[in-house]
Amino acid sequence: MSIWEVILAFVVVVLMLVALLANVLVLMCFLYSADIRKQVPGLFILNLTFCNLLMTVSSMPLTLAGIIYKRQPGGDQICHVVGFLETFLTTNSMLSMAALSIDRWIAVVFPLSYHSKMRYRDAALILSYTWLHSVSFPIVAASLSWVGFHHLYASCTLYNKRPEDRTQFVIFTGVFHTLSFLLSLVVLCFTYLKVLKVARFHCKRIDVITMQTLVLLVDIHPR
Repeated sequence: MSIWEVILAFVVVVLMLVALLANVLVLMCFLYSADIRKQVPGLFILNLTFCNLLMTVSSMPLTLAGIIYKRQPGGDQICHVVGFLETFLTTNSMLSMAALSIDRWIAVVFPLSYHSKMRYRDAALILSYTWLHSVSFPIVAASLSWVGFHHLYASCTLYNKRPEDRTQFVIFTGVFHTLSFLLSLVVLCFTYLKVLKVARFHCKRIDVITMQTLVLLVDIHPR
């Protein structure tokens, strides 16, 4: 192994340990805190934690093995399963973050009607969509044999080995990334910009109230 491969393997190990520890702590907080379980955002956090934990224990160890041995770890069946899970879990994680940002946007922008707009039933419907959306693309990829070991990424992921399917695979990956990662990015940017706008508005109101209070105090207690 070269020095860069050793450094990369070390980074993967550190990321794997940090991800495992952080997500286990989040899961323990959810399990031992009744207040978190009662709140609607807890469902999105639980789903995100579940996806991150499963990704940590399924995909990252094989990626580490791929970096060390410079070849596909395990057999083709294991690689196909891991590639399917990686595609599903990464998509589900991104959509879960987008769903959580939508929940926070509603809570901040519409605080008086939040509990009527975002109920457990609404959160369950959103999570059902994220699962359906996330599982549809890897199913298509697996049925077309577009899952395998990619030497560039040293992991089992979306990969096309047949040159005759190049155009279809490019179209598929373009649609997949647009409707999954780009969509999640647009939702995140939109919701948090709206939250920032509301926060800045409230800061300005606080500044005005503070100045009015100071002026009133000066008038009441002149020097």
